[in-house]
Amino acid sequence: MNHKALTEMLTRADQHSEAVALFLDQHRWLYASEAEASGQPTYEDNIVCGLTVQTFRAYPVQTSGSRNSIAWHLWHAARIEDITMNILVSGREQVLHSEGHAEKLHTRFIHSGNGMDEAEMAELSAALSFEALRVYRLAVAGRTRSIISGLSAAELKAKVTVSRLRQVSDQGAVKASEQWLLDYWGGKTAAGLILMPATRHNFLHLNKTMQVKQKLQKQPVSR
Repeated sequence: MNHKALTEMLTRADQHSEAVALFLDQHRWLYASEAEASGQPTYEDNIVCGLTVQTFRAYPVQTSGSRNSIAWHLWHAARIEDITMNILVSGREQVLHSEGHAEKLHTRFIHSGNGMDEAEMAELSAALSFEALRVYRLAVAGRTRSIISGLSAAELKAKVTVSRLRQVSDQGAVKASEQWLLDYWGGKTAAGLILMPATRHNFLHLNKTMQVKQKLQKQPVSR
């Protein structure tokens, strides 16, 4: 990922269109290909190719800095992006609710996934619908690309508002024990949220996911 270049370009109004184009290119690589897409597989394509149900649900799995399941990593990354891009950046309803994914995912958890205990992690990993998660992730990705494509250079520099942070709490999108997230997001501009939840955060969790797959299925990392 050319994340350094994106970081620099997002701060410059004269490179706004180029920054948006670079974001879209990087973001597409982090999610599964659309059905009609062709060409080089994305990072998520490589992860889900040959992924077994047992590997998807396995918890705990010790990897560098994590014990979490693939189910959790893929779900959590999408939840964070859904919350930040829709509520905080655009003031819209989360994809989770607006498109009915909350019921289809087969999990009672609607928050970001931060601060879950062992029992909650095991519950989510065992119950989460793999197919529904894939559909949800694509829906989140599509909404994000639409939002970012429509932002002006000035809107990228705008900081998160207190009212939108309040909406995150009101909607139960962050556990009460994890209010540090609101403090962290509250110090960000829209560009800052794009650089972490929408790109780097996704990449970090896909890396964790690939580590789990490689460990359990003994497959080499493919990029």
